[in-house]
Amino acid sequence: MTAISSKDNSIYKMCEKLALKKYRDRFSAYLIEGENLVGEAIDTGQDILHIIISQDADIDPGLLEKTGAGGKAVFMKGSLFDKTAQTKTSQGILAIVSKTPLQVSEMKLPENSNVLILDRIQDPGNLGTMIRTADAAGYGCIVAVKGTGDIYAPKVVRAAAGSLFRIPVVYADSDKKVIELMRSWKKKIFCTSFDTETMYYSADLSQNAAVIIGNEGNGVSENFIREADELIKIPMKGEVDSLNAAVAAAILMYHSVLQAKAI
Repeated sequence: MTAISSKDNSIYKMCEKLALKKYRDRFSAYLIEGENLVGEAIDTGQDILHIIISQDADIDPGLLEKTGAGGKAVFMKGSLFDKTAQTKTSQGILAIVSKTPLQVSEMKLPENSNVLILDRIQDPGNLGTMIRTADAAGYGCIVAVKGTGDIYAPKVVRAAAGSLFRIPVVYADSDKKVIELMRSWKKKIFCTSFDTETMYYSADLSQNAAVIIGNEGNGVSENFIREADELIKIPMKGEVDSLNAAVAAAILMYHSVLQAKAI
């Protein structure tokens, strides 16, 4: 197979452009990288446009035998591939995958499932970690409020480690839309707040809970705090006045898991 060897090649140009959000939005596609992630994309039936392999890479041939994925594979000159790779120590394989945006009307939540609401979370590592944790904790979906970072950014995709392929994420234009949506889904809204005496372990998050995690700098918006069904807090000792957003999310989501096992 002839390898891509020119920067003028359309696939190379697309890889370069997909590093930027405006092109991810324009092409409705994003990049994934590494054997494990590409393998998961194949296994979960993602719409893969191209699989790009460095000429210098030693890739498991069995990976491309899966479901005929080899027909979408192209090789790229090693020096060019290195310019498109998203990591410093690349495994020599990446793929261009179509986004799968969902409309609220298309959502089919598992019965009694919980929902994670991202209130303008910005840090890519936090975003990816929360997506991965929500998937692991069995949450039904994630709702991202307008102002939340791009879930298809390279650092988010890496931190999510394949969970983007499994847990649906929908965007909402405003706090009001989120609240209306949770009411229609019959979810109980929980917000973290300092202005409460209710500890998270006293709240019933076992099912039909909508857990809101606020922006790293500003916390949960006043609209959500005002409309929440219950305000809860995570106890902290010493001089610590806040937790990392992803850590707080993990504590609350796995409290849901613990409670669900008890009922």
